[in-house]
Amino acid sequence: MKKLEADILKILEDDCRYTPAKIAVMLGKTEEEIESAMRSMEERGVIVKYTAIVNGERLSDETVQALIEVRVSPQKSSGFDAIAEEIYRFEEVKSCYLMSGGYDLAVFIEGKTLRDVARFVSERLSTLDDVLSTATHFILKKYKIEGTITDREDENRLRLSVQA
Repeated sequence: MKKLEADILKILEDDCRYTPAKIAVMLGKTEEEIESAMRSMEERGVIVKYTAIVNGERLSDETVQALIEVRVSPQKSSGFDAIAEEIYRFEEVKSCYLMSGGYDLAVFIEGKTLRDVARFVSERLSTLDDVLSTATHFILKKYKIEGTITDREDENRLRLSVQA
């Protein structure tokens, strides 16, 4: 990867609202150079999506989110890829990762209620042929998302000193 592309990605990962014009000023390049590099990264699949990090607790968001650990039986011809694709194509699935350790896939899902999540796991996910077992963990609170602290007041709060 070129240094220019790496510099652009670092800026966009910090805040995707920066325009090519602003990035050009920050890096001492022309707007056309930045646009060309960004377009190239988009076409190559390096940049997949520009997105915002949303703190649902501030919106009174009533959705339920869960991390599901999934153990699967890999297929001879495609390993974990085919079963992962079958799982990540479900609308409820927000993220899906191949993991090392005690389980194979980490699947993050979202539902409207606990019952919706439970139904997804029991009726759709665990019934797939190659799924051996699941363990569901409900997300209770998000303190930090993608490197960003969700409660900005916590950033400014001072810790009290403890003396023995």
